[in-house]
Amino acid sequence: MHLTKEELHAALVERHGADIQQKLDHASVGIAGLGGLGSNIAVHLARLGVGRLVLVDFDTVEISNLNRQHYTMKDIGIPKTLALLEQLEAINPYLQYEPHTERIVPANAARLFAGCDVVCEAFDRADQKAMLIETLLERLPDTPIVSGSGMAGCGSANLMRTERRFGRLYVCGDGTSDIADGIGLMAPRVAVCAAQQATMVLRLLLGHTEP
Repeated sequence: MHLTKEELHAALVERHGADIQQKLDHASVGIAGLGGLGSNIAVHLARLGVGRLVLVDFDTVEISNLNRQHYTMKDIGIPKTLALLEQLEAINPYLQYEPHTERIVPANAARLFAGCDVVCEAFDRADQKAMLIETLLERLPDTPIVSGSGMAGCGSANLMRTERRFGRLYVCGDGTSDIADGIGLMAPRVAVCAAQQATMVLRLLLGHTEP
């Protein structure tokens, strides 16, 4: 079934309300890393009808990604930006998607996410998380950042939360569980953290600054 832009938008307005949907229509969100966190965050935001999504990742889909990331076997070997773009366009083809297949470094981070109302940090490695957060806090001084920290293993989801730090940095997760400790990443907890990040993004876009 093919829906027109007007039909799909009307369905979103019916579910979300006209005032909320208008804010989402004009919103712009950046997602740094399209793995277990980023791919799921992007799907949530596309379903909300967020008007512009900036999608950045340098990697391709691998077999090891399939246990928690929003990809399928047919995506193996394809750049994550392109595989995810196909999924998002199947959900809502009328949004503005900006895929960038490149590695994020201090020299390009501000350029990639300029104009975003919120940026989601969705990297795996702690050093990369720190690099992006430090860079964006310095170079995009008015942009909130929503980060994920602590989603490994099979501990209770009740331990996961959203905290506000440094004024405009929000951190989601349990804050402690780490694959460096030999704990694996599993779909449910990764998805919970991604949903927490997407929820905080939604709240920020609607003007709510507290977790």
